[in-house]
Amino acid sequence: MGHAETMGLTAGRAVREFGADDDTDDAIRDDVRLVTGRELLDDTSEEAADAVLWWWREGDGDLASELVYGVGPLAEDGAIWVLTPRQGKPGHVPAEEMAELAGDARLRLHGVVPLGGWTGYHLSGVRAR
Repeated sequence: MGHAETMGLTAGRAVREFGADDDTDDAIRDDVRLVTGRELLDDTSEEAADAVLWWWREGDGDLASELVYGVGPLAEDGAIWVLTPRQGKPGHVPAEEMAELAGDARLRLHGVVPLGGWTGYHLSGVRAR
């Protein structure tokens, strides 16, 4: 199973991406494009996304606030995937901290999966607006 399938992504799904940088795993991004058959939406897109792929590193700012106000249009059943460098790497956010940040953003942490050199945190729920 590839990275996109692990995140529950399927053909035709729109995925918005935030936080891409030099350290972003292109294999994950390419797999998402391949499986969905679509380019990733950027943070300026007005299209409602079925999922959000958010590359996040410890020290990037206030994640809870970003999750509340920065996600953009998201389908009602949309999922948010926050990816942090895997455990032991600079920028890693531990699961306990991610669960707390998710709660602060009125989201729930549903699962944690390894995605290459990154840890994927699956979040969903009612977002405050």
